[in-house]
Amino acid sequence: MLTTTIGAYPKPDDVPLPDWFHAEGGTDTPDPTRGYAEAWAEWGEALREILDRATVEVVREQVALGIDLPTDGEIRRENYIHYHCRHIAGIDFARLSEKTMRGHYRARLPTVRGPLAATDPFLVRDWQVAQAATDRPVKITVPGPLTITDSIVDAHYGDPARLGRALAEVLNVEIRRLGEAGCRWIQVDEPLFARRTEEALAFGIENLERCLHGLPAGVTRCVHICCGYPDRVDREDYPKAPREAYFRLAPVLDGAAVDAVSIEDAHRHNDLRLLERFARKTVIFGVIAIARSRVEKVEEVRGRLAAALGHIDRERLIAAPDCGLGLLPRKRVREKLRVMVAAARTL
Repeated sequence: MLTTTIGAYPKPDDVPLPDWFHAEGGTDTPDPTRGYAEAWAEWGEALREILDRATVEVVREQVALGIDLPTDGEIRRENYIHYHCRHIAGIDFARLSEKTMRGHYRARLPTVRGPLAATDPFLVRDWQVAQAATDRPVKITVPGPLTITDSIVDAHYGDPARLGRALAEVLNVEIRRLGEAGCRWIQVDEPLFARRTEEALAFGIENLERCLHGLPAGVTRCVHICCGYPDRVDREDYPKAPREAYFRLAPVLDGAAVDAVSIEDAHRHNDLRLLERFARKTVIFGVIAIARSRVEKVEEVRGRLAAALGHIDRERLIAAPDCGLGLLPRKRVREKLRVMVAAARTL
């Protein structure tokens, strides 16, 4: 059974670029974009070399641990959303606006002040640096339109559907650049599908397809939908998306123009009959908890994968962590990934 990671990987210690997992106040920091600008102002072009080296390091580490489809670890990003937004004309990072994100915490966020447009390519180089570290295909992640709309402030379009469509068209430019450069695994991250399911069904999935339109043959088009990050490891009472969200989304996603759907299952087990609703799609199945310090046992992960195979074809199931790994210490990440790989290989 193939294994993959989802996106974020703990940054090596020598990387001076902070991310929102470990910023003061956790994800509740009032300005989740500030550290990125400060790091580049202090380090200049030397930071690019550090980030290149760190990216190669974490790709090689994933491969050494046995991951079949590693990611670039999102080492260059202060968070998985705003890094991409910095490369979209019309989004203002100088004059931030306050907003409630994810329905429960306030932050000062970049603001849309004019029509959106793609700028110079940037993910192609990110992928090329990561791909040069291995002969295994490196997956690159892109934040999805619905998730971006919840993570910025709109002072121009005045309608989430219009903003989402504009974002999808801009994202498609960079995604097609990736595909044309040779990247064969591209993942759009849409955790807000699980939290704002009505909007996902009304226009979010259509915009997801718009993001991935026009890719060359041979590119695997993925969407990742997790149910929410806590602000710290081992917090059990943080608000998750509703349990029924996956069941509502699955039939529509199974008919959508994507190849793989990534869902979490480790932190909160699903009713595995959910997998039967994916009659055509590959399911990237979360079997490692990314917000718990406890290291799973090989037997329990293998048992969960075996149970899943009672509901989906083996060739359409890929083992993964629930979400990105940035919350955890790097040593703990290595321990957890070794368990996942051993479980998948001995199933």
